Amino acid sequence: MIKNFIERIGAMNCVMLLVVISIIIVSEYIFLTGDKLDAIFIAFWAPTILGFMNYLKFRK
Repeated sequence: MIKNFIERIGAMNCVMLLVVISIIIVSEYIFLTGDKLDAIFIAFWAPTILGFMNYLKFRK
């Protein structure tokens, strides 16, 4: 099941999705420890990376 998923979307995209998930987790942790502005700043990285992935995927 995981092997089929990796073959469908590609190994590099899987790595980038893991990076995005880790960014979200780190941002939540920082937010809950009280440093709210830094957490919001870090949280904006996730959609930026996903947008960059879409740009590279659909670029022709």
